[in-house]
Amino acid sequence: MVRNIVVLGGNSHPKFVDSVCEFLGVAPSQRVLNKFSSGETRCEIQDSVRGKDVFIIQSFGVGAGQEHVNDYFIELCIMISACKTGSARRVTAVLPMFPYSRQPDLPYTKTGAPRDTFESVPATPAPSIPRTAGLTNNVDLTDAIATKALPKGAQTPPPQSQSQSQTQPQSQSHPQQQQQSHHHYTTHDYENPTLVMAVQANSSGYKHWVAQAGSLVADLLTCAGADRILTCDLHEGTYQGFFDIPVDNLYARPLLKRYIQQNLDSHGFRDAVIVSPDAGGAKRATAIADSLGMAFALIHKERRPTKMTDRPKATMMLVGDVANRVCILVDDLADTASTITRAAKLLKREGAVRVVALLTHGVLSGDAIARINASHLDTLVVTNTVAQDHDRRLACPKLEVLDISPFFAEAIRRVHHGESISVLFQYD
Repeated sequence: MVRNIVVLGGNSHPKFVDSVCEFLGVAPSQRVLNKFSSGETRCEIQDSVRGKDVFIIQSFGVGAGQEHVNDYFIELCIMISACKTGSARRVTAVLPMFPYSRQPDLPYTKTGAPRDTFESVPATPAPSIPRTAGLTNNVDLTDAIATKALPKGAQTPPPQSQSQSQTQPQSQSHPQQQQQSHHHYTTHDYENPTLVMAVQANSSGYKHWVAQAGSLVADLLTCAGADRILTCDLHEGTYQGFFDIPVDNLYARPLLKRYIQQNLDSHGFRDAVIVSPDAGGAKRATAIADSLGMAFALIHKERRPTKMTDRPKATMMLVGDVANRVCILVDDLADTASTITRAAKLLKREGAVRVVALLTHGVLSGDAIARINASHLDTLVVTNTVAQDHDRRLACPKLEVLDISPFFAEAIRRVHHGESISVLFQYD
């Protein structure tokens, strides 16, 4: 039994909260968490948290009924603030699945940065570069600044100097060149909207004015009063850099390895192939393949248009040999399940005898269940970081759920006692 600890749970995954508390030997703290008739969230902590070490467990995924991811996030922020107001010693946000982790801050798509850009300021003056037209009222900004910068009592320089006498014939002799320079360089991005729109149309790899949701969520949790973040299998490992507080990113890799060893032994799991459905998860898949001594394959996905005027179409290509072998797809998350179902179809077409998908977070939103049932997947294994209710399991006979709550319970115990959690990162 762990003393001087308070475990609070949100409305997203109550079974996960109960399981963690059972392993810790404590009871979930009492709280009131509902909504007013206007839709605003009401939170009231009924147990004392003064001087206590508080852990708030809130997962994210597809909400039940009228609840959504944003509702769960607001619940979390209000509960953190309520505990800090109640003089809690430390508040740790336990997020089995981190929200908005798939929205990077960089405003680039997978096709990369644009090659065509436009200048928002005139070019740097040089002897070989003509001067720009200046302001629209024909006022020389350089002379105006020089006049304003003269010290008190100094005389104004004569209106005609040698530089001006050389510049004036040049500007009169090259009016077309000066006008052309005005068309190519603007003093503001919106002065030439035609040029801006043309650049946007040609720059398919750049997202203009994109919201930085990653750093925003990190700032909101920190401003709410969170002192520590405990999560599992972040979609982007660099997400931890958005925080100014400690972030512990657990991994479901030991649980997935145990499933392979215990449930695929009859099929000869060492003869199976670990497959990454995209290049982004190759590092995650190779870590499991190397630790178990298994072969590895990669599915490369490209988006190349057939014509310059067409939209890019995703094509998948298999790198590796999977003929007459069991294939194990390893990924961190399945939302609409489009990627893994297409990967399973490709593997079966290349001669795989069985396809098993191992995922950490099974969001399974939209028509993902129907897509999985109609796919070439034989088994879909997910952890319970996202709530998988009884109706969803009945609707998808291929779905299997692994319990990852003991990992979080051990991490909470070690964080509470100030012990190292590096033992949870040892996979071999």
